[in-house]
Amino acid sequence: MDCCGQDLTPAVALFRSLAEPARLAIVRRLAHGEARVVDLTRSLGLAQSTVSKHLACLRDCGLIDYRTEGRQSFYSLTRPELMDLLRSAELLLSETGDAVALCPVYGEPAAQPLDVVP
Repeated sequence: MDCCGQDLTPAVALFRSLAEPARLAIVRRLAHGEARVVDLTRSLGLAQSTVSKHLACLRDCGLIDYRTEGRQSFYSLTRPELMDLLRSAELLLSETGDAVALCPVYGEPAAQPLDVVP
């Protein structure tokens, strides 16, 4: 997609990668420090297969990576500035009130507000 001479495809892909609640929750958790799959399943209440699938997606997007220690993999954010983006989104959401949440195309009235780590 092109707009005003700029390719918007990378930005669209970034926001799509964060549009899934489980992936966003994983990113938020990793903002506190690295974690193993078992840590993420416990803290987020998600199935191991779900966490693994979303970790693979975030890794493919270059937003997270992992290091191995023995038989364990420890996941972490590759780009800490991602949290700046999420904080900016929180600010924007607080300024627009319920407009985004109630948007007939993208909103869900029952959606919980995003609680981003400061």
